[in-house]
Amino acid sequence: MQLSSIITGLVAAATCVSALPAPQLAKREIGGVLICNGANATGTCHYEVYSMHDCHELPDGLINNAKTFAPDGDAFYCWPKVGRCDQICTSPTGCTFGAVSFYNPVKWDLSTIRWDTLITSFECALNETTTA
Repeated sequence: MQLSSIITGLVAAATCVSALPAPQLAKREIGGVLICNGANATGTCHYEVYSMHDCHELPDGLINNAKTFAPDGDAFYCWPKVGRCDQICTSPTGCTFGAVSFYNPVKWDLSTIRWDTLITSFECALNETTTA
């Protein structure tokens, strides 16, 4: 086969591929959180879209055993908590270390703040803006 025949065939194939319609990607739902027992999204992982303003317990196998707690890049944040949803927080310093969003680097390794063995449940909320 000559080189010109190969090039003509490749150009024809590329033309056919470019004529195909682009696939449509569905918009993700707000509230997706990736939880893994290893740092940097390794080990056993679970991904789910969670409702806002409800308490959610970590899936079996990840309770008190989650190094990755990574909310999606949407307009929401979550509060990891010590204790199950039905427990009342009695700690004088609170039962969370604060909000975790897509932009919080600790989400990839909770062991850096010693929360990988503490996180049991969490609650999420939409970002809110205020105007003066």
